[in-house]
Amino acid sequence: MPIRLSIFPLPGAILFPGLQLPLHIFEPRYRALIGDTLVRSRQIAMIQPQRPVEGAPLYQVGCIGRIGEIEAMDDGRYNLILEGESRFRMIRELDVATAFRQVEGELIEDDENETLSHAQRGGFEQEAREFADAQGYSVDWDSVERLDDQSLINGVSQIAPFDPASKQALLEAPNLSARCELLVQLMQFFSRGDGGEEITTLQ
Repeated sequence: MPIRLSIFPLPGAILFPGLQLPLHIFEPRYRALIGDTLVRSRQIAMIQPQRPVEGAPLYQVGCIGRIGEIEAMDDGRYNLILEGESRFRMIRELDVATAFRQVEGELIEDDENETLSHAQRGGFEQEAREFADAQGYSVDWDSVERLDDQSLINGVSQIAPFDPASKQALLEAPNLSARCELLVQLMQFFSRGDGGEEITTLQ
């Protein structure tokens, strides 16, 4: 069934089910969004605009998050942790009187039990090590090896330093295996780049 969602369109920020996203809310319209959702469902839909300009068209896929921890500050700002629940596909944007945008969407059913093959997992970890070394990142690889496939692939997809279009492609990947393959391709491309230039592979 279609559902009505209040959205937070933030370029470069994506959220996956089962993961968390910290947010600092300071703009008046998004403070109004938080106030409204706290008395309703506590859900916010994260979705990227196609361009970083006011009122830009939205991508078709985002993720619904539920407000977990929240800190209300004296000046009206909020610090909060958004906990990813489900990806969704936008059907249409709604004409609303609220300061924040709203859409009608439908949930995407992901297979929470999907896993990678041993070859895929091993190949990804090797590529990730080379990528981290090339970028000078310090990684606790013992902890990485203990992560399940979903947490590993979705977690890297969420925090990877790729351009918004590339991150959107990762979010839209139909399954975990396809997302893993795309991540490997992006890491290989980024490692061949200058490092100081923004990736624009999928723009």
